[in-house]
Amino acid sequence: MKTKFWMVAAGVLALVVGGVTLLSYAQENAAAPADGWRGMHRRMGYLMRELNLTDAQKAQIKEIVKANKQTGLPLMQQLAANKKAMLEATSNGNYDQAKIQALATQRGQLMSQLIVQKQAIQHQIYTQVLTPEQRTKADQLRTNAIARIDSRMRKLSQYGAADSPQQ
Repeated sequence: MKTKFWMVAAGVLALVVGGVTLLSYAQENAAAPADGWRGMHRRMGYLMRELNLTDAQKAQIKEIVKANKQTGLPLMQQLAANKKAMLEATSNGNYDQAKIQALATQRGQLMSQLIVQKQAIQHQIYTQVLTPEQRTKADQLRTNAIARIDSRMRKLSQYGAADSPQQ
């Protein structure tokens, strides 16, 4: 039972952290020039360095991101409005479960749309920009990320098992 609790808690925490990240990204990009890289997530810069992209490849990625920005920006604005509504709905200790549930459902739908768009952009970059060698390196980086997640999940499971009462 406690293991399920920790799994759910970790999932909720991941969603909250992801939401905060997206909101900060949206706020940074709202102030950024339309053609600038400012506000791009640090992970993109890390991947660019790790994959040793050429200037031409960076320009291609910039164009892909720019082409997709028009669909992502409204979603990020809606996500920010949802966050504001949630803060207003819970201000001064208020708790209207139906309203909070509706806002949470809306937030989940917005996050889902943003995740799908992000994956579509990553797919475009992977298939249209990267060389076969860079794809191999990107695949290795992905495998490493999955291994880190698996390791964290094992630690969380062990932590949850340590808290469960002995029978």
